[in-house]
Amino acid sequence: MQQEKIWDADAAQRYDTPGSGMFAPEVLGPTVDRLAQIAEDGAALEFAIGTGRVAVPLAGRGVPVTGIELSLPMVEQLRAKADEATIPVIIGDMATTVAPGKYTLVYLVYNTISNLLTQDEQVQCFRNAARHLTPGGRFVIELWVPELRKLPPGQTATVWQSEPGYIGLDTYDVLRQHVVSHHFRFDETEQARLFRSPHRYIWPAELDLMAQLAGFELETRHADWAGAAFTAESRSHVSVYRIPTAQ
Repeated sequence: MQQEKIWDADAAQRYDTPGSGMFAPEVLGPTVDRLAQIAEDGAALEFAIGTGRVAVPLAGRGVPVTGIELSLPMVEQLRAKADEATIPVIIGDMATTVAPGKYTLVYLVYNTISNLLTQDEQVQCFRNAARHLTPGGRFVIELWVPELRKLPPGQTATVWQSEPGYIGLDTYDVLRQHVVSHHFRFDETEQARLFRSPHRYIWPAELDLMAQLAGFELETRHADWAGAAFTAESRSHVSVYRIPTAQ
């Protein structure tokens, strides 16, 4: 499953869910608030900007935002909300594509660094973030914690969400540190729609080592965008990495 084929026109058209899911105010609001705070008076670069879920409201807060995005159909959906002058987008992958200028903030939300399917690509992503940042600039990553504790011996799948009309489950390949997320949506008929996406999961400690290799230091880690404490039971984290200022 290649990322550019996964995020095709059909996926892009179904991606936005205004007012619900990851577009719900209680989800999106704290995300934008925190990123605007971290950006301070500088510009922000979003890796995998997608349809502009975060970039559009962040730009509305007065933060200049540029994006990098691999999927043309996703950018087409973004263009219905903001033009190129408002939110410039460079087409390419987030591990190697370079955007013009320097930024105080680079951010990568909603588990998207795991879309890079090798450790080498993920390390390259950190290095790409570092090359875009001013001294003291920050790289913010939102990422889930692998739920391997839920896997009894011989089982390779976990159901991580089940609600009326939707079931989400992950199938794990622990040897390669890969997971495929399966999203089943259905109604009262016998038909269901399946969307799948592959990922390489990353433990927080491994993520920190990737950051060190790219010249970052961990500044903060919380369980959510509102600043809840990160614990052994946290299902995800928001990690802020900082490029040291010149000595």
